Amino acid sequence: MSIGAFRLTQNETGLFAVAAAYGLGFSGIIPAYVVTIRELFPSAEASWRIPLVLFTAMSGMAFGSWFAGYIYDHFGFYAPAFGIGVLFNLANLTLISFLIMCHPGRGRIVERIVVT
Repeated sequence: MSIGAFRLTQNETGLFAVAAAYGLGFSGIIPAYVVTIRELFPSAEASWRIPLVLFTAMSGMAFGSWFAGYIYDHFGFYAPAFGIGVLFNLANLTLISFLIMCHPGRGRIVERIVVT
C-alpha cells in the first residue's frame, strides 16, 4: 500500500512521510521471516533455511532498488518504477496466496495460536 502512496507524492516532505511509513512496516518483515520458518520447519533445519530465506529476500530487495534506478534512468521520473513495484508486489501476493492454499496444514498455525 505504501509503495502505491509513493506514486502520489509531489514534494520532498511527502516522500519522507511515505518513506517513514514504509520503513515502519518493513521493520517487522525480517523478524517475521525467522518466526515463520521456525513455525513451519523443524529446528534442525533452521541453520540453513533462515540464511537462505534472508539471502533471497535481501537479493530481491537489492534487485528492486537497482531495477527502480534503471526504470528512472529510462523514463526520467519515478512514477513508472513505483507502478512496476506495485505490480511485482501483486504478483508476489498472488504466489503466496497460491502456496498457502496448496499447503496441506494451512490452518495448523492459526489453530495453534487460537487454542493456546
